[in-house]
Amino acid sequence: MTTSFPAGTILGYPRIGRRRELKRAVERHWAGVLDEAGLETEAAALRRATRARLLDLGLGRDDSSIPETFSYYDQVLDAATAVGALPARFDALRGEDGAVPLAAYFAAARGDGHRQPLEMTKWFDTNYHYLVPEIAPETRFALSHDRFARQVAEAAADGVTVRPVVVGPVTLLALAKPADGAPAGFSPLDRLEDLLPVYASLLQSLREAGASWVQLDEPALVSESLGIDVDRLAAAAERAYAVLGAAADRPAILVAAPYGPLTADAWSVLAAAPVEALAIDLHRAGEAPASHPGLAGKTIVGGVVDGRNVWRGDLTAAADRLERLRAVGAAAVAVGTSTSLQHVPHDVADEPALDPRLAAWLAFADQKVSQVATLARGLVAGRAAIADELAAADAALADRRSAPGVADGDVRARLEGLDAAASDRAPFARRSAAQTALGLPTLPTTTIGSFPQTADIRRARAAHTRGELSAAEYEEFLRAEIDRVIDLQEDLGLDVLVHGEAERNDMVQYFAEHLDGFAVTQNGWVQSYGSRATRPSILWGDVSRPAPMTVGWSTYAQSRSEKYVKGMLTGPVTILAWSFVRDDQPLAATADQVALALRDEIADLEAAGIRIIQVDEPALRELLPLRRADQPAYLDWSVRSFRLATAGAADATQIHTHLCYSEFGVVIDAIAALDADVTSIEAARSRGEVINDIAASGFSHGVGPGVYDIHSPRVPSVDEIEELLQRAADELPLHQVWVNPDCGLKTRGYEETVAALQNLVTATARVRERVGA
Repeated sequence: MTTSFPAGTILGYPRIGRRRELKRAVERHWAGVLDEAGLETEAAALRRATRARLLDLGLGRDDSSIPETFSYYDQVLDAATAVGALPARFDALRGEDGAVPLAAYFAAARGDGHRQPLEMTKWFDTNYHYLVPEIAPETRFALSHDRFARQVAEAAADGVTVRPVVVGPVTLLALAKPADGAPAGFSPLDRLEDLLPVYASLLQSLREAGASWVQLDEPALVSESLGIDVDRLAAAAERAYAVLGAAADRPAILVAAPYGPLTADAWSVLAAAPVEALAIDLHRAGEAPASHPGLAGKTIVGGVVDGRNVWRGDLTAAADRLERLRAVGAAAVAVGTSTSLQHVPHDVADEPALDPRLAAWLAFADQKVSQVATLARGLVAGRAAIADELAAADAALADRRSAPGVADGDVRARLEGLDAAASDRAPFARRSAAQTALGLPTLPTTTIGSFPQTADIRRARAAHTRGELSAAEYEEFLRAEIDRVIDLQEDLGLDVLVHGEAERNDMVQYFAEHLDGFAVTQNGWVQSYGSRATRPSILWGDVSRPAPMTVGWSTYAQSRSEKYVKGMLTGPVTILAWSFVRDDQPLAATADQVALALRDEIADLEAAGIRIIQVDEPALRELLPLRRADQPAYLDWSVRSFRLATAGAADATQIHTHLCYSEFGVVIDAIAALDADVTSIEAARSRGEVINDIAASGFSHGVGPGVYDIHSPRVPSVDEIEELLQRAADELPLHQVWVNPDCGLKTRGYEETVAALQNLVTATARVRERVGA
């Protein structure tokens, strides 16, 4: 076993394909068009293309610098199924030997018929969603698939030694939840001793397949937001790597701790652990950790290339940071990315429509691999060997600072002129009294905003973009889509309607296309979850609104119904979280700029007669810093920016917001501080867990715990929806409760959407009758 480590590597690479090839293959498989063998063939071709590209960009063929991070759906699900950690409801889908075939893997991700999928939530403070394992005291751990080993062997057959990447045992258990029926006080981390022998067997299988190194990702060790004491996490890591380090016939182990600085105890534990290398996030941490005698035999991989944002960055500063890393006393220093590159698009060269000046400031995944290769060459050959590359990066950074639009004096003067009252509305009791004029029933029903984005909508949008459909023809098409959605909601009997958002390609990109200070991409796809990908916009300069963005569509939709139609906006925090945001000023300042633009839009919607306006903030929880000491400042500015956007609304205007796919208990006070009149929250996959948090907090505003999961193709039964709704009606004051799905319906088809909403309306009628409403 070799313990030499390459001078440069990345912690992961985008896995969906440059043109979303994996998405299309997987969805054809789900549709029954592509069989499993065909899916495996297409996935293998994608992996082969990725390896070839990384070789071209400067990573090595036989030094384990190329990570193998392929996944059909999610890296946490990959690890959980590899060790057999599926809940009992999927047992019938296992093989006779207990193996987890691909059909069971996808069923756990998406559900099938009567089996609910695993819960989904955000991966640390990113917009990636992972599937939450369910662990019970009786969960039987055993090697249950060999996909990791087969991918290593596949690469070896092509003459490439890859480094398989697996979620580490501590993080796997720390991110898991107790399975239904687990006893009070049980924690999945209690099962560490039972899990470690299976991980040891997994390592042996990887070595037998040809792996010289394995990467075990342990981001749980940088977080204080998992509800687990950091001392316990450090102790778990100490035990885990004592066992795995002593395992026979294993590859060399690289333990990676991305997304932030390690806690002091976790750093001491890993520095002393019997592993060969550690990868640390120096982009977030800033400076090197303390020296430690245990590092004498280890390689430290300094994550100085930002894996989460798209800016070219300061390579000179990165090189300086690597030099300072030598002082910690490690045997060797290597350069790496701060995180996997799964969070950024593939290649700036795929964006010919971007302004060339802006493009010169950017680095997508391929450019970041090249940056790693450059810095690695500097580590080996000295700074002079990369002087030209450093000078070019310095020049791009200087040009970005001085470019027109990066700083807008009018925008900044407006913000400086605001006082504290700009973020305050009238007391909720006064607003609630004014909003009784809306005349809404008990348990009002609504949806979150979007309706299915059909193939016809996508074709029409593409034809308009190509110039094949005139502006007038496209507007006529969109009005017909709005008519269809309004009529459908009327027929279903929903109480508060939406216009369906057919004109919006994405809930953030649409606004980026209408605000100054943003740019959008053509092929900048980034995986959100499973087969779903988004194209985050690039927020490069000061933000302002040159003209109304949504008023025309909202007023048209309202003219089509006597019921209220919500105006639909995306909130400032979410616009930031789901964009690549400038890194040259505090996020708080950028959020306030976006908030002012939205404030103006709300004023125009009100003037046009829109009485209910939803400002979505599904990303509020996801940006919460992983360190507790940093959380109060974040919650302060994120809440302030939302209130700055909405506080100009009249008392009689009902402001809604929506939050989804996060653990909300830790931010329930901040949700209350948003002071929205109605808040809808994801609750179905967690089977209503958030209702307890809401009830215990004394939350007094309107709330809509989602009653069915829109990220699964399942159509929930009336009884299933009724059970969740009745729980909300039992635990919360009845006048507060709204009825809605978990999230927008954009990703679903009309057949399942109509069936699910029919069941929602029927379940609501049953509960209304039961409570005498």
